[in-house]
Amino acid sequence: MAFVLTGGNINDCTQFTAVMEAIRVPRTGAGRPRTRPAQVIADKGYSSRTIRTYLRRRKIGATIPERADQLAGRARRGHRRHAFDPIRYKRRNVVERCFNRLKHFKGIATRYDKLAAHYRSAVIIACLLLWLR
Repeated sequence: MAFVLTGGNINDCTQFTAVMEAIRVPRTGAGRPRTRPAQVIADKGYSSRTIRTYLRRRKIGATIPERADQLAGRARRGHRRHAFDPIRYKRRNVVERCFNRLKHFKGIATRYDKLAAHYRSAVIIACLLLWLR
């Protein structure tokens, strides 16, 4: 659907809003493309107040487990836990398997390209090849 290319030392969760803003799903008929998914499924790395507020403001459902330190802090303040659906969370493995398949392309796994534009193009081509299989 969308991806943002960053340096290797950048945390994924810092680019969450950029990825969400890049999503454009064309409609089958006439009309503007969809820019808001119904649900986001993410791992504990994306469990932050900023991300949850962003999703709540845009009326997007979230299936994100809370980190242990967040659970302890919420319990200490007397707040309840965020809703979490473990059955829906199991579908997150689709994304992890996609990353695994992308790493089978040697040029993507080792990042031979010097320019970010070339690397981004290689990722797009690899995604297309995976989609066509």
